[in-house]
Amino acid sequence: MEAPTDLGRLSEFFDRYGIALTSGDVAAIANCYALPGMVVADAYSFTFASPAAVALSFLGASPTYAERQIVAAHAQLRDVQRLSPVLSLVAVEWEYLDSGGNAVPGESYSYLLRVGADGPRITTVIATH
Repeated sequence: MEAPTDLGRLSEFFDRYGIALTSGDVAAIANCYALPGMVVADAYSFTFASPAAVALSFLGASPTYAERQIVAAHAQLRDVQRLSPVLSLVAVEWEYLDSGGNAVPGESYSYLLRVGADGPRITTVIATH
């Protein structure tokens, strides 16, 4: 397998991930992660070892998107670094759209992806600024 550096494949992956995030589809979100997985931010870190743990960690995100009336998320791929034959580090800036069609300030993350027979999966999410 080759690292997920093909921009079309990465864009498709993050499109699916963005749809899952904004629709609250925690099963689809969990399917985007390799296990065990990790989330790292300035003030906290946590890991998850099962699809149920991934789903549980994202249950709180859906009301936040709904409260902000976010209906779509688009990933702007800022940088892709191939680290090994199967690992890539992808810098993403998310652009959000609300129910009125207005742009909503997004967030930036770096994602460590591993590609397998079933495509790219997130192993680590790092909140960036």
